[in-house]
Amino acid sequence: MESETDEMRECLIDCLRPRLKELIVVDRVLDLIGFIDNEQKERIRQKARNDGDISAADYLINTVVQKPHTPGWFTAFVDALNNGGCKFAADYMQLNLPTPEAEAENENCVRFIHLLIPSLADMVTEEVCGECFSKRLLTEDERDRITAEIVNRGSRSGARELLRRIIKCPPGWYSTFLQVLKDTEHHVLYNELTGNEGSDKKPSLKDKPIATRESPTSAESCDGTESMEITVNEQPMDQSTDLYAGNELPSNSEPSQPDGSALEVARSPEKEITLRDYQMEVAGPALEGKNIIVCLPTGSGKTRVAVYITKEHLDRRKAEGKPRKVIVLVNKVPLVEQHYSAEFLPFLKNKYKVERVSGDSQLKISFTEIVKKNDIIICTAQILENYLERANSGEDEGVNLSDLTLIIIDECHHTQKGGVYNHIMMRYLKQKHKNKRLVKEQKEPVPLPQILGLTASPGVGGATKMEKAEEHILRICANLDASRIMTRRQEEFKKEQRKIVVSVEDRREDPFGDVIKKIMTAIHNHAELTPTCDLGSQNYEQWVVQKERQAAKDENQKVRVCAEHLRQYSESLNLCNTIRMQDAFSFLNKYYEEEMKKKTAPEEEHKIQITDTERFLFNLFKDNKKELESLAKNPEYENDSLSKLRTKILHEFSSRDEARGIVFIKTRRSAIALNQWIQENSKFADIGVKSAYVIGGGDQSVVKPMTSAEQKDVLKKFGNGQVNLLIATTVAEEGLDIPACNFVIRYGLVTNEIAMIQAQGRGRAEDSSYTLVEVKNSGVAEKECVNEYRKNMMNKAIQKIKSLNQAAYEKRITEFQLQAIMEEKVRMTKKKQKDIKNESPSNVKFSCRSCSEPICTGDDIQIIENMHRVNVTPQFRKLYIQRENTTLQERLLDYETNGFIACKNCGQRWGSMMMYKGIECPCLDVKNFVVNLNGKKISKCTKWNEVPIKFSAFDYAEHAINMTMSDNSDDDETM
Repeated sequence: MESETDEMRECLIDCLRPRLKELIVVDRVLDLIGFIDNEQKERIRQKARNDGDISAADYLINTVVQKPHTPGWFTAFVDALNNGGCKFAADYMQLNLPTPEAEAENENCVRFIHLLIPSLADMVTEEVCGECFSKRLLTEDERDRITAEIVNRGSRSGARELLRRIIKCPPGWYSTFLQVLKDTEHHVLYNELTGNEGSDKKPSLKDKPIATRESPTSAESCDGTESMEITVNEQPMDQSTDLYAGNELPSNSEPSQPDGSALEVARSPEKEITLRDYQMEVAGPALEGKNIIVCLPTGSGKTRVAVYITKEHLDRRKAEGKPRKVIVLVNKVPLVEQHYSAEFLPFLKNKYKVERVSGDSQLKISFTEIVKKNDIIICTAQILENYLERANSGEDEGVNLSDLTLIIIDECHHTQKGGVYNHIMMRYLKQKHKNKRLVKEQKEPVPLPQILGLTASPGVGGATKMEKAEEHILRICANLDASRIMTRRQEEFKKEQRKIVVSVEDRREDPFGDVIKKIMTAIHNHAELTPTCDLGSQNYEQWVVQKERQAAKDENQKVRVCAEHLRQYSESLNLCNTIRMQDAFSFLNKYYEEEMKKKTAPEEEHKIQITDTERFLFNLFKDNKKELESLAKNPEYENDSLSKLRTKILHEFSSRDEARGIVFIKTRRSAIALNQWIQENSKFADIGVKSAYVIGGGDQSVVKPMTSAEQKDVLKKFGNGQVNLLIATTVAEEGLDIPACNFVIRYGLVTNEIAMIQAQGRGRAEDSSYTLVEVKNSGVAEKECVNEYRKNMMNKAIQKIKSLNQAAYEKRITEFQLQAIMEEKVRMTKKKQKDIKNESPSNVKFSCRSCSEPICTGDDIQIIENMHRVNVTPQFRKLYIQRENTTLQERLLDYETNGFIACKNCGQRWGSMMMYKGIECPCLDVKNFVVNLNGKKISKCTKWNEVPIKFSAFDYAEHAINMTMSDNSDDDETM
């Protein structure tokens, strides 16, 4: 009988699991459950630290229901929930369920708090926390945790922790929280939550619009005594604002909106989709369920075609009673929000559930659940690939291709050369050809999704002949398993933009550049180097890099350090040809200030060695610094490119009623400097130029990257006119929807024909212009000429492919697919061989790249979370100095970086100091070392996976015990 009761209780918990996962706070209840052993508890805590509370709660529930059961296990679990402050979860376990209306109202309150987190985070958290504790919204333990969060990470972080806790209280918490805000005199926040405009009157929410469609009039407060209206802060939401720790939303909730614009989309009525004739024509085969590529010029409505195909696909499968799941893949984080807010949500929200997930979103942790609960998911391709791999490896619950019925691949020309799109489609192609074998064996094939590719330009892949261009495009078609490539008829293309190429003249005099070249010549003589190409050219930079690598390998520190400095002077030559001389000087000056800091130890008693060569280089710059600074201030010697750019921008803004444009430029540093030049020039301000820059988010550059929120903010301002001139690196070339842009300037930047077409496509307004401004040593005019030729070649190749009869087309596609599968097998075999790291860690030795001093062996290095290589040995601690680095940002999960480590001998940076669960761990960057493997030096390692060694995992517990024993020993000595 007891066993039947246990079975019923297990069934009950399983039915309540989705709700319990949201309501259980693991750290509240875990220590109160006596029948779970300590080892298992530690695993659950680890799950909470790594994956968040919802995943940990799920793991806890699995542990609780695990057989064999301890007598009284169910009662003990309910008691733990009650005593641990999770009364709402305990009520569910005892079937004291709220009414559906009260539950819906409670979820509305949770969502409202979630939406208003940017404003609520500004509360005086310490006061609010104390009042919430006195009103029993928080337990004593929770109050202490929030206080600790405030001390360690600040008030805003503490506020998020507080809100994350109180939303898990039983219904009624909302009005209590309102009273807390009132009692602590947070009148602005109180008014924002209640919709009050400064009075104490309690407004009703009935008949007011809210963010959810299911219950448009049920937004009264959770216990029916208070009502409110939503107000949304227009600032981008902080990355860590997800109150459910990013794992999962309530099962019947609408997606949260990150900013005011998305919220407006959610509130507004669903739009009608209407396609133009040419759009309907290119969509035709996809509406019949065929795989196709839609190739339309930028601004021709490719995404709108995709939305229409999505709707028809879902409608048809719904009518047929078949499974339906659409996933939209993009290759850049900002495109996730753009496609969600501007296209898929407005047109499909009333009929289907739409959600978006990107690398910046906490929802990525629960991607499998997101896929299950929604009809349309918009995400970055890498997230899908990660979860396909999880399912394939069986290590965790993932996503299978068979779960999906339509995959839309944006910017599908990237489905080549081993990119993430290619990895996803390779899984598809392998299964497609397996299915053929299964059918022959009269077995059930695995269902595969329909594929829809979107691109403005497949390119020609560097082809110089028509045959190769055709082959390149056919390979992309094969990779996407496209039955056809659909384009607009040639006669329907819109009128070409006005295209202008602005040539520049060499400076009559370039004294600033002459001084730089004089310095570089002196360095060549000192290091006995003889360059074979023009100083400052791309060939010169490649030559210098090769010299630096070879010198590091040969332990020739004289040549190595000279080559490093020559790279900086070469970069300054390029900068003074592109932007102002003063920006080039500022770059050089900052470099030498940083180099001098490296040679200064934090403790006065320790001296870092300065070699004769380094002293020579420092003095060389010092001797020429005043002359460079003086020349940099003389506008007479500025480059002609900058002058032509100024003329062009002034012309565009003075000749148009409402000008809005983009200047594309090569590097992040020059984008920032160019924006500063525009903002400091009064002539631009006089004609209404309001500029801002947008650069990439990766941290591979020495320039601090832009966060996704910062990018989004700038693009939003550009879209609404607060900014009318955007200075951008190539990050803004593809996909970003900027419809009102009416001129585009590529300033000394040309890559390939795809980038050219994409950049031209940024100018979508009528009478838009496209200008190329030449910059010395860039060769952009010649490259643009080649790109125009390739663009025409691409269009002809597409027409040739379209004219093939279907049998001939499919034969070539199949051949390319089989070739791709075979090449993938060879690649995977080589990768497996490469990944077999049989070398003993003791056989690899690391020495400082700068001074060649031996540092450690592979035995001394351990790996954290399969990612960070650390050396925590006492011997290593004696070899480095630690410096603060204010530009390093706080990291996610259990670690953060708050400084860097450098060689005590020469000041060469080795990596960063990482705080991992309260332990300082020196984290090494392999590019700062010369690697010696079995006596053979490897100078070119830039990534750890290039070192054929398997490092041992970091043993946190063992290291923590050793540290504790060491601390106790020190204490004993002190006593």
